[in-house]
Amino acid sequence: MDYPELVPGVLRRRYKRFLADVELADGSVVVAHCPNTGSMRAVNVPDCRVWLSPSTNPARKLAWTWELIELPQAEGRVAMASVHTGRTNAIVEEALRAGRVAPLAGYATLRREAKVEDARRGDARLDFRLDDSRKGTAFVEVKQVTLQEADGHGYFPDTVSERATRHLETLAAQVAAGHRAVLLFCVAHTGIHDVAPAAHLDPRYAETLRRVVDAGVEVLAYGCRMNRRDGRPAGISLDDRLPVSLHRQLHDAGVVD
Repeated sequence: MDYPELVPGVLRRRYKRFLADVELADGSVVVAHCPNTGSMRAVNVPDCRVWLSPSTNPARKLAWTWELIELPQAEGRVAMASVHTGRTNAIVEEALRAGRVAPLAGYATLRREAKVEDARRGDARLDFRLDDSRKGTAFVEVKQVTLQEADGHGYFPDTVSERATRHLETLAAQVAAGHRAVLLFCVAHTGIHDVAPAAHLDPRYAETLRRVVDAGVEVLAYGCRMNRRDGRPAGISLDDRLPVSLHRQLHDAGVVD
């Protein structure tokens, strides 16, 4: 997925969930739209460099959208993370259509925002439905991961998420109905190299994830590659598959696998 020409700035603050003050190179401060309704734990870091996309809609109230943030890592490295959760499904869809997600390759058709039946919850939606006359039907739910904790590992979710837990139950219902069901973590943070459920933030989600995996739900995780042109971020695409640990726990004294 390609970006429009992005403009760098420095994050001063995020507030009211959808707003961020960003200082541009000329010293002016603009208000950018923050397209992320989550807690943004670990990616809402004032004084870090961020990248904004300009709006081409003259009627839009805010002329800028916050797309990326650069985050300090160990040994002086810098990681890039996408804060725009609305880009995630487009990144994954591009990879699915190109056959770059090997465990989900070979399906004939792809549909977005697939309606499904869940006996416990009635009608629900999952992000993608894949169909093939030989392979059958696979439902895919995508979650963006940007939470890197102090131990250096990646976790999801970044706060209690009843909605994410409901999606797990809906995936399990599709397995019970005879379909394939896949949870795909899109790791949009170049410093994260593996993923685990955030039991320290949402123990119910972690417990539910382990239960639905035992029931047949598959879990995949893929990193993202940030493409550059003339030193600026030019695009983002799904990259290599990453390991998932269902039992890793974060403790003050360290990590237990």
